[in-house]
Amino acid sequence: MQEKGLNISRGSRRMQIITGGYMDDRGWTLLHIVARKGDLKEVKRLLNEGMDANVTAGGRGPESLGVTPLHLAAKGGHVRVMDALLERGADIDARTRGVCGWTPLQHAAKERKKKAIRFLIRNGAFLPDEIHDIRFNPPLHYCPGLEWAYEEMKLLQLESSSSNSSGN
Repeated sequence: MQEKGLNISRGSRRMQIITGGYMDDRGWTLLHIVARKGDLKEVKRLLNEGMDANVTAGGRGPESLGVTPLHLAAKGGHVRVMDALLERGADIDARTRGVCGWTPLQHAAKERKKKAIRFLIRNGAFLPDEIHDIRFNPPLHYCPGLEWAYEEMKLLQLESSSSNSSGN
């Protein structure tokens, strides 16, 4: 059986009816699934129908607990989906409930999605001033893609300072 309008087979992942929609065995809602796939049309449809852009997954596995649709869109590098989620109030710095408390930026960095990293930094994603800040998990050796996030932050700071100095 398939969900109307979606290419999601209920046989591939067990779906349960929950308040406001369906949830699979990972604790993902339909919004999680279509955000991960990068399906902008379905993301917008679900948001228009009232789904919460900040819905968190309640799955048992460490990779699902607390994951939002923005985490999954960032992990897949789906910038247009990320933009739609942010427009609807998604928390750009949402943290998973796993050991490290990963943000969407960290998911994008781990998967080395440069466009997603750039998009998140330019839209205000939190990044400490120093990559070795021990309060920001995971450390660099665990997520080498964070180097690109710091490069993007430096570029943004340079652009900002040059536009401020030329305007004076």
